[in-house]
Amino acid sequence: AAGLASARREAAAAFGDDRVLIERYITRPRHIEVQVFGDRHGEVVHLYERDCSLQRRHQKVIEEAPAPGMSEAVRAAVTDAAIKAAKAVNYVGAGTIEFIADASDGLKADGIWFMEMNTRLQVEHPVTESVTGVDLVEWQFRVAAGEPLPLKQDQIRLNGWAMEARLYAEDPATGFLPSIGRLDHFVMPEGIRVDTGVEQGGEVSQFYDPMIAKLIVHEDTREAAAARLAEAAGEVEVWPVKTNAGFLKRCLDHPRFVAGDVDTGFIAAEEGALQPADAPETVLAALTLVAEAATEVEPVGSDRFSPWGGQPGLSYGLRLNTPPQTTVWARLDGEPVSGPVAPVETGWRGAEGLTAQIGFDQVQAGDRLFGYRAVEDGFILFVEGEARRVTPYRAATSAAAGAVSDGSLRAPMPGKVVAAPVKAGDAVTKGQPVVVLEAMKMEHALTAPFDGVVESVAAVGDQVGEAAVLAVVKAPD
Repeated sequence: AAGLASARREAAAAFGDDRVLIERYITRPRHIEVQVFGDRHGEVVHLYERDCSLQRRHQKVIEEAPAPGMSEAVRAAVTDAAIKAAKAVNYVGAGTIEFIADASDGLKADGIWFMEMNTRLQVEHPVTESVTGVDLVEWQFRVAAGEPLPLKQDQIRLNGWAMEARLYAEDPATGFLPSIGRLDHFVMPEGIRVDTGVEQGGEVSQFYDPMIAKLIVHEDTREAAAARLAEAAGEVEVWPVKTNAGFLKRCLDHPRFVAGDVDTGFIAAEEGALQPADAPETVLAALTLVAEAATEVEPVGSDRFSPWGGQPGLSYGLRLNTPPQTTVWARLDGEPVSGPVAPVETGWRGAEGLTAQIGFDQVQAGDRLFGYRAVEDGFILFVEGEARRVTPYRAATSAAAGAVSDGSLRAPMPGKVVAAPVKAGDAVTKGQPVVVLEAMKMEHALTAPFDGVVESVAAVGDQVGEAAVLAVVKAPD
């Protein structure tokens, strides 16, 4: 026992936790888990398997049931193993037996290894409920009251395909840094199951996990489920708190995912393809809205198409023997954009003849609909899960371009200092961790902006607010 403990400590020091150790020797690791349920009368059943392979830093992002590529023979082997494990400890209630599978050559019975058991109902339980028609929470109450399981194993059927996406309050553009604040705008997709504990006007604080909702769909086939969930993720509208909705949609739309070619390294391997890209319709909708707003505030008596007229961000220009046209500039997420816009009977016409109409809370560009919300100094366009801020065009100043760091490391959000790898007086190099902040159940390392000497650093255990100075690095003279 002492030798085994020593070996485990050495392995952990060399490779990290057990999961990392296992995955080091598996080419295509997948995360397969089996939902089990036991009662006080010795009965244990399984409710089939789930695949939770789409992960980021070992945190599940998208879960589905059943697992893609699962044959009846492999399913029988893994579910039998799960039931034996639960019976061996006389397990009562809902539980999950988790496995690591080697999917380098497809799922095989001799290529799946036990990882751990979670003795509780898990976040992804709705996909199991969707494909079995079983209310697992109701079963928990019945079993706790001493009743037998409502169904026998041969009465539990697998029906269709279900997928769940975890909507996190985090910003993929900043390395998935958690986002907190008031939910001024919170609109979830309709027509699917949405489990959430927040609502518009509520607050996302630093004290809890960043997951704010779960989007769940159930369709006849995997392809249909992936398409419906991607559509739903694109309909999410949240502001000013950042979310991963757009990232979820890009994962679900990715050809590898649609084909069922998933493993725990999918997100890291496809990182470049999962970055957001501007669609022409997005820019068009932004420009038409800016044009609309600008023309509404023209001085009385002005000629909107006079070559000598104009407003900030607009250029009407002299156009002989051609229809009138406006060129408009704006900033989309801080970046300058411009394009031609002309009024038409139904709204505005932009590049390539695409027209747009502005409604109370939506913009229609061609056959696409975007959510719209007016905010101070501009408006928000909700496009495929992304909240895109449009503001009037202003020339960038040197200050706006970003100042050189003064060496102060500030908290990106409220949290608790849990580690300080260096102390005052230590020499550090650019990128070296200086202080670690814990917020929303995640740790965030703040690193040295340049080579220098640590002048000060916050004490471990300090509870700090957003923008608080946690450390100062002084550059060499």
